[in-house]
Amino acid sequence: MNNEKPKSVCPVERVIDVIGGKWKIVILFHLMDGTKRFNELRRLMPEVTQRMLTRQLRELEDCAIIERKVYAQVPPKVEYSLTVLGKSLDSILDVLHKWGVENIKMIERK
Repeated sequence: MNNEKPKSVCPVERVIDVIGGKWKIVILFHLMDGTKRFNELRRLMPEVTQRMLTRQLRELEDCAIIERKVYAQVPPKVEYSLTVLGKSLDSILDVLHKWGVENIKMIERK
């Protein structure tokens, strides 16, 4: 018999598990404007490596935040878009964007 108490799950901690990290929120922000292809995302985020972008996209897809649509053509065409769950983050991303715009000078002052 296990005497350990089950861990309580903090909703904020769980959300950070799902959308946290350097690139996930940026990916979601760019997908707010609509569906994007992989290379479009790469152009919008020139500092991210291909490997990291792929990994972050897969993690968001695994959590049902984005969906990946593959077209059967040569060369392959893959598009990424927000799911209904992902779109529900819209207001949060808007607030983050607004806060960043209003405070960018304070943030960059190091």
